[in-house]
Amino acid sequence: MGELPAQAAAPAPGGGQRPFSVYLHVPYCRVRCGYCDFNTYTNLTMGRGASAEDFVGTLAGELRTARRAIGDAGLPVRAAQTVFVGGGTPTMLPASDLVSMLELVRECFGLAPDAEVTTEANPDSVDEAGLVALSEGGFTRVSFGMQSAVPHVLKVLERTHEPARVPRVVEWARRAGLSTSLDLIYGAPGESLEDWRRSLDEVTLIGPDHVSAYALVIEEGTRMWGQVRRGELPMPEDDDEATKYEMADATLRQAGYEWYELSNWARPGAECRHNRAYWLDWDWWGAGPGAYSHLGDVRLWNTKHPVAWAGQIATDHLPVAGHEVIDADSRELERIMLGIRLREGIELASLGNLPGGPSAHRLDAAEATPPHLVPVVAGLVADGLLDAAAVVRGRAVLTLRGRLMADTVTRALTR
Repeated sequence: MGELPAQAAAPAPGGGQRPFSVYLHVPYCRVRCGYCDFNTYTNLTMGRGASAEDFVGTLAGELRTARRAIGDAGLPVRAAQTVFVGGGTPTMLPASDLVSMLELVRECFGLAPDAEVTTEANPDSVDEAGLVALSEGGFTRVSFGMQSAVPHVLKVLERTHEPARVPRVVEWARRAGLSTSLDLIYGAPGESLEDWRRSLDEVTLIGPDHVSAYALVIEEGTRMWGQVRRGELPMPEDDDEATKYEMADATLRQAGYEWYELSNWARPGAECRHNRAYWLDWDWWGAGPGAYSHLGDVRLWNTKHPVAWAGQIATDHLPVAGHEVIDADSRELERIMLGIRLREGIELASLGNLPGGPSAHRLDAAEATPPHLVPVVAGLVADGLLDAAAVVRGRAVLTLRGRLMADTVTRALTR
């Protein structure tokens, strides 16, 4: 059986215990979209243990092996506060399989009474009966990949659903008692500002509980990357994407949504707790081909190909392909980089905790901004990147302009 690195048992910074989440990766898709660089496969019959019909059984082997490995490492087994089933398209599997996967999480780790349980879905991969089955089986939330309301944009993105399908599936989910989220992508080749406004207007008309909007990033090695390189499609433009982000924020805010992370808006109380788990440095176990885990000071990643992944599990080994130990400097830099993305921002006094920096001690809450960062913070306020009122309260919080330049703010605060 595979063993966890010793550093995985390191105590949480400041003592105490980090909350725990679970991510389950279902790698199957009906069509692989040209922009997608996720670990997905359109072949549902890859052989014993790796095929869609075997997936739940193989996943059970991984989760049970992981549960033993965590116990053997001396780590406490903690009930999952959130569970997220992603992919791929998890709803390529029957709803009964997804419910069985959730039962495996409950069996191996436990599930908090108020756990948030989400599955991703494509609008054309669900029906009303399946959504009811998910709700009755313990799921609380569904995130639909809408991407756009405009047919020619969906065609460029190689999405397979019709725009009219989206309000229908959201209504089905509501009737089943599920919280709903819609994912959008902006900046697709050929998408005009009017196209984007049409998508935003459609989202506000549908009225989900939560909205994610991501700028299209063309990743090297994807089919779309090849099309751009050959001159068949234009590369997204930064100014166009910035304008579309500002449109999204204004439209969603007017419709009653509040931003709580750079790319995420929600009605009050409908923020995705699983997303926040990543940004707030919770521990999580990721199961499935290519999934990532984070325990203590260790980040681990699974074998990517489903056949190899299933083969390792069949021999009672954790399917972990590698790991890295996060040192103190990297952990602090990540805390700042992720924390600044959130609506509440980060405590300015905590910036004095950069290991080896000019203010290597952690300041008390009553103290001001670390002295070496006073001119930096003042400059960021003057440039309109940090909220002046929040700085007075002792926090670094991005303005709308700052959200567009979050990497610049992070570099300034960590230099």
